[in-house]
Amino acid sequence: MTAIQAIELYLNALLLARGVKPAEIRGYQHDLRKRTANPAVAALRLRQRTLEHLGKLSEGREYLSIRYGPELSGNLSQLNRLIATLDEVATKVCGALEKVNSTPASKAATARPAPSTAPARAAAAVAALA
Repeated sequence: MTAIQAIELYLNALLLARGVKPAEIRGYQHDLRKRTANPAVAALRLRQRTLEHLGKLSEGREYLSIRYGPELSGNLSQLNRLIATLDEVATKVCGALEKVNSTPASKAATARPAPSTAPARAAAAVAALA
């Protein structure tokens, strides 16, 4: 569940940075497919396999199954596919956010943050659950 939530939060961060209103993002609920349909996320050019997996996560309602009734779910994502999806989303969103934050005004106003260790921490948390 941690990896799915991390994917959702990465996409939310990108949407907010690109000016999507919080109310619209909340309207997506936990649907990752709706997030990927937004032009701001579509511009990431995620691999087809990743897009299909994000759709499968939403279609199968894996987030809800894992959170509220893991015993009811029979067909969850494979751990390596989940980590690969998280890794690609994290890498591309961080790259896109870096471009957004690299304008001359923002460079002067803020120091460059340290590289994120979130994908590695999320992967370790998911692996610990296996």
